[in-house]
Amino acid sequence: MKKTISGLLAVSLLASAPWSSALAQAPNPNYVTPIEEKDGSKFNTENYDFAKFSEIGVKLQEIAKSSKRIKVEVTGESADGFPLYVVTIADTKSQSKFGENKALREQMIKNPEKAQEWIKKNKDFKVPIMINGSIHGTEFIGSDAVLQLIERFAKDNDNETKKILDNNILIFNVVANPDGRVDATRFNGEGIDLNRDFITQSQPETRQMVDLITEWNPMVFLDTHGYVKNYAPNKQGLIEPCTPPHNPNYEYDLYNKWAYGQAEAMESSIMKNKAQFKGDLYKNMTGTYVPQRDDEAGWDDYPPIFTPMYAMYHGAYGHTLEAPTNDEDGVKWMYDAIMGALNYSTTNKQEMLNDQIEIFKRGINFDHPNHEEGFFPEAYVLPVDEKDPTVTEKAVNHLINNDIDVVLATKDFTADGVKYAKGSYIVNLNQAKAGLANTMLWDGEDITDDTPSMYDISAWSLPELWGFKANPVKTKFSVSTAKVKEVDGQGSVTGKGPFVIPNSSVQAVELVNTLIQQGVNVRRDNKGNFYVSGSAKAISSAVKASGLQIESGVTPVDAKKLTKLKVALLEDGGMNKQQTHAGMNLALERLGFEVTELTPVEVAKSGLKGYDAFIYNGTENLISTKLSAANLEFGFQNAEQFTAFKKNVDSFVKDGGKFIAAGAGASRAAKTLGLTNATVQTGDPNSNGIVNVDYDGTGVTAGYGQDDIGFVYRPTWYGGVEENEILATYDESDFFLAGHWKGNEKATSQPVIIRENDADVTLIGLEPAFRDHTDYLFRLISNALYTN
Repeated sequence: MKKTISGLLAVSLLASAPWSSALAQAPNPNYVTPIEEKDGSKFNTENYDFAKFSEIGVKLQEIAKSSKRIKVEVTGESADGFPLYVVTIADTKSQSKFGENKALREQMIKNPEKAQEWIKKNKDFKVPIMINGSIHGTEFIGSDAVLQLIERFAKDNDNETKKILDNNILIFNVVANPDGRVDATRFNGEGIDLNRDFITQSQPETRQMVDLITEWNPMVFLDTHGYVKNYAPNKQGLIEPCTPPHNPNYEYDLYNKWAYGQAEAMESSIMKNKAQFKGDLYKNMTGTYVPQRDDEAGWDDYPPIFTPMYAMYHGAYGHTLEAPTNDEDGVKWMYDAIMGALNYSTTNKQEMLNDQIEIFKRGINFDHPNHEEGFFPEAYVLPVDEKDPTVTEKAVNHLINNDIDVVLATKDFTADGVKYAKGSYIVNLNQAKAGLANTMLWDGEDITDDTPSMYDISAWSLPELWGFKANPVKTKFSVSTAKVKEVDGQGSVTGKGPFVIPNSSVQAVELVNTLIQQGVNVRRDNKGNFYVSGSAKAISSAVKASGLQIESGVTPVDAKKLTKLKVALLEDGGMNKQQTHAGMNLALERLGFEVTELTPVEVAKSGLKGYDAFIYNGTENLISTKLSAANLEFGFQNAEQFTAFKKNVDSFVKDGGKFIAAGAGASRAAKTLGLTNATVQTGDPNSNGIVNVDYDGTGVTAGYGQDDIGFVYRPTWYGGVEENEILATYDESDFFLAGHWKGNEKATSQPVIIRENDADVTLIGLEPAFRDHTDYLFRLISNALYTN
């Protein structure tokens, strides 16, 4: 929601209302004072006097007052409550034509042939170009270059500036990560790396960026980063396009037709001004590192989690730009690179825009000339679980928010021989952004043999990792439908009780914890289902908010009463520029648990008295006594603190406390702490993907079964385990479904979840709370917390 001050109403970025240069601000933003801001990051080898976030709003206000070309808006707030500034710049002549530009954008999606014909006849059109500033907080140079560009295009009148403004509308997301800039950290206030969040979109900063991209459908998207140097001899910095593998859901031929040329234009712009750099690193450079040109693998654009890769699904020519150093030379490198991109797109705008529209035309016409027949199904059908529709409804809203059309079947129908009920959702693949729809809904693929390594995750199937059905339909079918704009499902209670809440979703567990906190009597059986005593009236408000349909049932005799749990989570404040516990923290909060984050030093000094459970989900370096200067503040200051930590955790477990280790690092830490006799074995650190897991289906694994789904990141399995301690194993054969994991056959049939016989210690070799993305696996954590 965009808001303004001084009585001015913020208008849409595409509105045809008169142009306003006023600064729009959110009410009561949590402004930072200069004394709270850090001057640099210990993870950077260079630091300079970069623009502090507290200064940026003032600077934008000053520029806005001096120019009629610029509009400055606050389009949201960061996780920590800081304003998200968006600056739009266009020449004064084109501001009255924004309605025309918006109409062209709509035609591109709805009637691409008509849009292509229009641009042939009307060459005086403007294309939107989007520039994202410093999505990683420690990469300060991006936003500084953006500020310099904003000032130039707001004020200057040289021929180059005027030509660019004659042909383009420039949209700057000035500081994509205010929290990180203030704290000099890579991530935002929730500990999330925002440049890994674009499939999940769990954070407000990410959702703001998605809103901008879907609103504008920018022709070019530039994402500013640092710091890459010496990836190739004397080639400083990095400019995409990327090495293989490329995601098969792209229309990559149309993207690469222009992206590679634009990369070389950016390189040329930098080299043209080489004499103006101060450092020898820059004076001696012979070019920049372009992964596609200068390498074979290792810097891929396969997953849709990165900002430019996500923008590519909206037709943008997306580039990550990595400056070499964190200093004024780095700012200049970035500035020059962006200028090169702007000049290239200005020269080639008609042809580039025509091919961007061609991407949408291929989708609408179901014409994918570079894909094997059958790669794209005709549609996906999303049937709804009548009692717990929450996961499917979340998915539908997510698809709609990403500019993907979803319809609702108004009658029963049959597709591929399967009968579906009225009320099922359908995603037809004859739509403009079919590539994005398919990459979100397909199962993925095993690319282990396609490339030696991957930069990040290689599998992300929303149906499998969120836990809803999306059935691909290969043949055409007919059914009466209605377009869905938003789903706002409400729960209901029927019967006189006791009431059964199935262990079916995150929403179900959150409902249980809400009721427990309200003092309602809740019991749980060994299959994980919950039984609520009390009147329907007492629980109706919470059930309505949950979206579940709750009915009466019979409480089993062996169902155990649940009490409010106090959970401690080991905090990773930023080890190696990451917060490895952040996904777990978000999962616990979404499940409705009371969570306290404790640093390793706090556990060493004060112990875990008063807590029911202690969860470790992060790097084993959290309990290391040999940390670098940059990491030292997040872990132990000396060996004595490790000894105290180990003693306190050991006492906690011996006194009946619950210890849960999730993931490779935590499992290794549990071994170091003497909490398990099992051997902890791990795959390559870069391996990850979706796996088939055989769960025993009770207690810790209640609600899961044979041939079920898991997710691994640095895969883990256990040896030397007694049979009665094994709760889940990797499947017997071909258990690796999608992703990249060399040597995965070693883990075939091996234990992946174990529980100690003589202590309440559970080790989970999966990543059940990965980046707020693995909703389907969150219940492994709630199960472990509830199972004694």
